[in-house]
Amino acid sequence: MKKFALGTFSAQHENAEKFAGLVVDRKVAPISTLAEEHDMPQLGGKSVLALLESWSSAFQSLKVLAEKVDTTEWYDENHLKFHPAVDLPRQVFCTGANYRKHVVDMTVDANVGPEGFSKEELKRWAEEMMDNRVANGEPYVFTKPVSAISGPYDNLILPFTTERPDWELELAVVIGKEGYNISEVDAMDYVAGYTIVNDISARDLIPRTDYKMLGTDWFRSKGQPGFLPLGPYVVPKCFIDNPYDLQMKLMVSGATMQDETTADMLFNIEKQIAYISRYAKILPGDIICTGSPAGNGTHYNRYLTDGDVMRAEISGLGYQLQKCVVETK
Repeated sequence: MKKFALGTFSAQHENAEKFAGLVVDRKVAPISTLAEEHDMPQLGGKSVLALLESWSSAFQSLKVLAEKVDTTEWYDENHLKFHPAVDLPRQVFCTGANYRKHVVDMTVDANVGPEGFSKEELKRWAEEMMDNRVANGEPYVFTKPVSAISGPYDNLILPFTTERPDWELELAVVIGKEGYNISEVDAMDYVAGYTIVNDISARDLIPRTDYKMLGTDWFRSKGQPGFLPLGPYVVPKCFIDNPYDLQMKLMVSGATMQDETTADMLFNIEKQIAYISRYAKILPGDIICTGSPAGNGTHYNRYLTDGDVMRAEISGLGYQLQKCVVETK
């Protein structure tokens, strides 16, 4: 089977119309144009979200189409503007504290634990706590507003509301079928594919200091415009051999900050889908951000500043590239 991906693109001139594109070997063509040329009207005039709404049949048609096409006359992807790969999903779910080393590092960095523990004792305590959490606990999930989504190469505007903007590279699951109260056994049947997200977080806005019993405030800390670059592609799940063996790497201005594999995930994708769908109906095109590995700005006490350039990549899914620009009031 010829490998392909999907994305949302436009020509680079101002006010150019967006289109759902088929991507083969970094060449892109509008799916509607290909559908007309190859007499496949079932694919015509649809966004990526619309294709995901009938994913089972759309994927079969796309698979046939990918085998038929000649990419010689296609766009070089460097000549196009990339928009969020799904433009736009209806729901975004995020699984927090879901990488073992990340959580252990956060515990040690914050010195949260029994009094009098050395760093090494605190690390062992945190590791045992994570083992117990996986054995007896559940994923921790919150939602993120769709308005936070941006394209994979858009500038990241650092808002004046925060002094500690941070990065969180994550593997994102793209849902291809509506479901509710899904079992772990059936969960992967609801997955259409995978993409990349960066769960940008304002670390100084997470705790509520006005009324501490409120705890964390994910709305203001993670929901600001541009705080979820999404893409560049949706890669169908059949082209990712093992979602738990993907290399994740994020660099900030040339320095490697995150370099881990998805094997360090605490609660797997199946458990996340089962948990989320126990309390909310998932819809085609929904995004599940599956957690971020160790190496956030909090760990280094180094946050994003004006002029920083982030490059975030996951093997088999491409990369994101963003320049950070301070917001002007």
